[in-house]
Amino acid sequence: MTSDDASPRSAPTSAPFRATQQDGSYPRPQLVREQWADLDGTWSFRHDDSSVGLAAGWAGGFGEARDIVVPFPPESTASGIAEPGFHPVVWYARTITRGDLDDAGLSSDAPRVVLHFGAVDYRASVWIDGAFAGEHEGGHTPFSFDVTALVVGDDGESDIEHTLVVRAEDDPHDLTQPRGKQDWHEQAHAIWYRRTTGIWQTVWLEAVAETSIRSLRWVPLDHARIELGVAFRGAAPAGSRVRVALWWDERGEDLGTVESTMSVGADTFDLVIPVVRQSNGQGEDELHWSPEKPRLIDATVSLITPTGEEIDVVASYLGLRTVGVGEGAFLLNSLPYDVRSVLNQGFWPESHIAAPTRETHRREVELIKELGFNAARLHQKIEDPRFLFWADRLGLLVWGETPGAYAFSPTAVQRLMREWMDAVERDVSHPSIVTWVPVNESWGVQHIDADRSQQAYARSLADVTRALDPSRPVVSNDGWEHPASDILTVHDYEGDGAVLAATYADEDARRRLLTGRGPAGRRILVGEATDTGQPVMLTEFGGVTYQPGAAREDGWGYTAASDGDDWIARIGALYDGIRASSFLVGSCYTQFTDTMQETNGLLTADREPKVPIEQIRRAVTGRD
Repeated sequence: MTSDDASPRSAPTSAPFRATQQDGSYPRPQLVREQWADLDGTWSFRHDDSSVGLAAGWAGGFGEARDIVVPFPPESTASGIAEPGFHPVVWYARTITRGDLDDAGLSSDAPRVVLHFGAVDYRASVWIDGAFAGEHEGGHTPFSFDVTALVVGDDGESDIEHTLVVRAEDDPHDLTQPRGKQDWHEQAHAIWYRRTTGIWQTVWLEAVAETSIRSLRWVPLDHARIELGVAFRGAAPAGSRVRVALWWDERGEDLGTVESTMSVGADTFDLVIPVVRQSNGQGEDELHWSPEKPRLIDATVSLITPTGEEIDVVASYLGLRTVGVGEGAFLLNSLPYDVRSVLNQGFWPESHIAAPTRETHRREVELIKELGFNAARLHQKIEDPRFLFWADRLGLLVWGETPGAYAFSPTAVQRLMREWMDAVERDVSHPSIVTWVPVNESWGVQHIDADRSQQAYARSLADVTRALDPSRPVVSNDGWEHPASDILTVHDYEGDGAVLAATYADEDARRRLLTGRGPAGRRILVGEATDTGQPVMLTEFGGVTYQPGAAREDGWGYTAASDGDDWIARIGALYDGIRASSFLVGSCYTQFTDTMQETNGLLTADREPKVPIEQIRRAVTGRD
């Protein structure tokens, strides 16, 4: 429901803490409560290759087991298991103690216990003390269960220990599962990497009120207003109020409080908040978020009963910025902006798609910016929200992408559509995300050039994204064969900078590109799509392999350099070719780091620059 009685009020109530000042460990950074219980760490673990665990009663706990360190995938060395072969079913177990519930904040004011999973690949079933808690399908999106009845007695106490059991099923040969870069072969090959099975993001508990704030949705409407959608656990009764207090820490400035009353009971509530109140609009750009000035606004959101009792309060933050396209340009805060991006696989040698430490996310963002980039394309991965927090905080544009399935079928369509919608809803509030990418290089729609049903699917993914979030551009199929894209993107691994410069030189080159066949013999526009002046970006290029101190044939890339001088000269020439174009408004270099057998990163897999970092930055930016 939408409120029309929102009005400015007095000074804000005190937030539990400023969400912008968090340390990056909280697993849900835009809806923060002071107390939570981290369940990561050592769990019990078993493979179940013959899928006998259900019949054998493992849901109530299992005996013979190994230790695993959660949330690292069992294929990785960081997990302590390090078995990368085919294991389609795995089981986890952990004890939940009274201390965990105390850490979660269980009390008479917060009597409900919610169990959260950041991500479990691919299908998860959960039990506590043998009682079924719930299940979830989708390997890259969060889910949660209210487990109060399973861990808290009638008196509101729980002095006994409880056994939490998770069964994860991930068929490596099911190509209808959204899987991204996970290899379906036993050994990683070409551009695909080790699989991820089971838990790979944080598991945690929190205690909440009987009716509580479940999610927040911040969407800028323009340069001075933002819309907030609030969803509740349990319906808030008629007459309840939502209070939103805003604070700009950079200036120590109170931006005021807005409070609105629900006329009827509801489980969702929307209100529009005026963030900038100067009547003549002067000074509003001081609050705008950008990579150069990543200004964030802290928020406290409270739920207040009709009698005036504040029953729930959470800390959050938002970024006030607009993104869009127009006149052939990508627009940030209504001005043309040159997108200088790098492809980031989000993969580490020791922990695979799970970050090795919680500090890692911050360092990733810092390194990307130090290399001279203002954007990152998170490739075939729905990244941990804590990476997005640091992108918000430090100022990095992000292209949000989903892991693709490899098959086209009704099952594949339903699975990817559902998981993508969940991903958009999870991440819609992050100011760093500026573009959505539901399909890459026709993965899962291999015949989109001529197949109308595959064109309809990709177009539908783009349109449902716009329906969920009309505030950002959408790329329907990154790289080629666009049925309905707001930005026309091209992948071109030409290794000669002079050839690249000629291919993208001027408006005649643009016309040839969009009306004929592009790189790899692919058409750029398919179906009913036409050239309406959309901005054009080269969103994959480069891929030059070089391994300091290693034989040239040891690694793989699209082209190869003989040594460090040759490597950086090649990269600089490619960027010179792009900068010479009259119509390219953005680019994305492949890739940020070496990843397994792919040795075409700017950094090694251990995040070490292959030549002095200032040389890379000079090649990327064209400036000293």
